Amino acid sequence: MPDLTGAVWRKSTRSNNGGECVEIADNLPGIVGLRDSKDPAGPALAFGPNAWSLFVVGVKQEGFRRLSS
Repeated sequence: MPDLTGAVWRKSTRSNNGGECVEIADNLPGIVGLRDSKDPAGPALAFGPNAWSLFVVGVKQEGFRRLSS
């Protein structure tokens, strides 16, 4: 796992403070971090810049569907 020490986390400007938000950290060279804003001390994902770009494109194109539980 890449070291996310020094990460500066931010929420999306589209966040409505409804409690179901993610935060990203894109200030570290070669790493984009992603975490649950409700659990900032919990686990985080780390993406390379290319993987992050593909992820964002997939989200914007609604390429990911929420599974029913």
